[in-house]
Amino acid sequence: MVPSVTITPLMPYGAAKQLTILSEEHMKRSTFVKAAVMALALTVAAGSSAIAGKTRITGSGASFPFPIYSTWFKIYSRAHKDIIVDYQSKGSGAGIRDFINHTVDFAASDAAMNDKEIAQVKEGVQLLPMIAGEIVLSYNLKGVPELKLSRDVYPAIFLGKITKWNDPAIAKSNPGVNLPDLPITVVHRADSSGTTFVFTTHLSAISNDWKNGPGIGKTVKWASSSKMVAAPKNAGVTAVIRQTPGAIGYIEYGYAKMAKVPMVSLQNKEGNYIKPSMKSGQAALANAKIPADMRVWLPNPDGKDSYPIATYTWMLFYKKYADPKKAAILKDLVKFCLHDGQKMADKLGYIPLPANVVKKVEAASHNIQ
Repeated sequence: MVPSVTITPLMPYGAAKQLTILSEEHMKRSTFVKAAVMALALTVAAGSSAIAGKTRITGSGASFPFPIYSTWFKIYSRAHKDIIVDYQSKGSGAGIRDFINHTVDFAASDAAMNDKEIAQVKEGVQLLPMIAGEIVLSYNLKGVPELKLSRDVYPAIFLGKITKWNDPAIAKSNPGVNLPDLPITVVHRADSSGTTFVFTTHLSAISNDWKNGPGIGKTVKWASSSKMVAAPKNAGVTAVIRQTPGAIGYIEYGYAKMAKVPMVSLQNKEGNYIKPSMKSGQAALANAKIPADMRVWLPNPDGKDSYPIATYTWMLFYKKYADPKKAAILKDLVKFCLHDGQKMADKLGYIPLPANVVKKVEAASHNIQ
């Protein structure tokens, strides 16, 4: 059965509208997961440490890495018959709250926990970057399969300052493209979101108007307009874009790739228009240095081939668990994700961790006790 997700976005006219996503990408992801399970289950079972006892591991948080995390956890659970890894995609903010409140065994966030949040966890916190990805702008313009947006234009769109698709500033980057005389509807996240944090961090790095306006956050104050629409998670934003001619919004690349929605080529720091891809994402990450606390940001990456909005995403673990068995399982799960798991990155629209980062993360995972 194809899974369905019912969402209630805030529509431009203020009324609630039920949207149901019943799409072929769910079936495709399911098919890939089944194939991956068959291909990797024996490898995982042979390569992982034997852990006896039936145990449920629970996690929650970021929707950005959900497609790859759900695949990893399903494969790991299939390979370890006495272990179930259950991860709920709630958004980064909700995941951090669950982690601080000790209602989960681990969490995930696209915004690494800050010092104030970490101080609330008496057991200590181990942040581990587990995968990397890109945030893309998807849009709904009939007859416009390719679209370029410059660094001065897309912040202005999300500030509500450029409101028509045939605005001369947009046309300048798209010669020969028949841009419609259509209002722009901006779709943003309604929930506390690490994707929003990464996106607004980037906008603040390239636009003083954004930096001195909405600023950086998992939630920010958007312009007051009937053309600013809020929707939950990547699925909600994508659904509203698909159903709203003239819409544009930010979503995770892997989700956009899976959903087969159009993606904007964005102008990078060197002035080049770059399409999101694993190659352009790897170029953005090439010069990133991972510090001891594992928190690293790429708000405005260097490089002529770099896609401008790339980020690591983290899993959050306690340094001390009351149950030694759970600690052992979690370390083993991390090991699987860092090795066999990275091989699935490109297929699912993510950027695999560089070898030197894998080595650092694996060493840091031994702090989980």
